[in-house]
Amino acid sequence: MTITSSSTAATTPVSREETGRLFGQTMGLVALTAGVFALGAYLGRDISGGWALLFYVAAFGVLLGMNAAAQRSQQLAVGLLFGFGALLGLAVAPTFAYYFDADPQAVWQAAGATALFIAGFGAAGYAIRRDLAPLARWLFWALVALIAFGIVLVFVQIPGGALIYAIAGLVIFAGLTLFDFQRLRQAKDIRTAPLLAASIFLDVLNVFLLFLSIFGRDE
Repeated sequence: MTITSSSTAATTPVSREETGRLFGQTMGLVALTAGVFALGAYLGRDISGGWALLFYVAAFGVLLGMNAAAQRSQQLAVGLLFGFGALLGLAVAPTFAYYFDADPQAVWQAAGATALFIAGFGAAGYAIRRDLAPLARWLFWALVALIAFGIVLVFVQIPGGALIYAIAGLVIFAGLTLFDFQRLRQAKDIRTAPLLAASIFLDVLNVFLLFLSIFGRDE
């Protein structure tokens, strides 16, 4: 599963003093979204693959709605963010249930690796002064290519294909994490917090799933 979010900022400037508050609000929303996601994953642990696919589609629709709602009402955008987290939790619930049953240790290893990955690249992205927007455009097309490669892997058996997919995905999301945290530092609109939180949450989730495929793969 790979979902990304992109947004454009509106025009309600924040002062330098408010930058820290925007950071705290955004990361707080990331944490709350992760909690709602975990609840959805727990409640949906016994659903079928067909329902999971339906929840994926619904989550994508809510994400599109959030981009439109953010310019009208921050409260609505936050509500949609939590709905997005819950739907995504339901969508990946069968995957999580499989790994918890087959190899619980892989789940905790992936969680630890994800925390270190996001902390490291997030801090670097927040500190970098060079504009990463040109890199983000290349990363977007790299991600499209990765998704296409993932589809090929469904139908064609490629030796080491899953590992190649996971490593390439981690490289791409390292760059996207850098970019999203730089956007967080540069944000000039308090209403962008839900959209930034959605992007960072998706970075975290995709990195976790990629690490989970590495630690949980059969030797």
